[in-house]
Amino acid sequence: MTKEQYARWSAPIARHPNGPRILKGVNTLLTRLCYVCYPLLLLALALRRDGRFWRALLVPAVSFVLVSLFRRCLNAPRPYQVLDIQPLIHKDTRGKSFPSRHVFSVFMIDMVWWYLCPPVGAVFFLAGVVLAAVRVLGGVHFPRDVIAGALFAAAAGWAGFWLV
Repeated sequence: MTKEQYARWSAPIARHPNGPRILKGVNTLLTRLCYVCYPLLLLALALRRDGRFWRALLVPAVSFVLVSLFRRCLNAPRPYQVLDIQPLIHKDTRGKSFPSRHVFSVFMIDMVWWYLCPPVGAVFFLAGVVLAAVRVLGGVHFPRDVIAGALFAAAAGWAGFWLV
């Protein structure tokens, strides 16, 4: 992504009187929705003494730690650091852009849902795609960051839920 591409992609949102506020709202809503639904899912599994509880807990937990360590070591800069842009979603974080942990987390939660209830997984997949677009349009991630976050989650989910 170049400065010009970002300007072209984000211009319709920036020009709209409520565009940046709506973009931030969608970012917050989708993030909170996924982060609330996941513990509720774990609680439901635990209360039912469902044998899939531990897998639903450990696969995302281990994957999250590994992705966090990887991105900390890589410490890739964010678009607003490299491109001299004013992001639509304000963030003070320096580095740690690749992969997007927001997108990784939503897609990892999505993989848990696919494992347990594929129709709900389809809904979370759509939420992940929208969140990925929001993070790029907001100027806090490059497209490669969100794509990598989604692919890392898909690979970890596949390995943890269907390979092992």
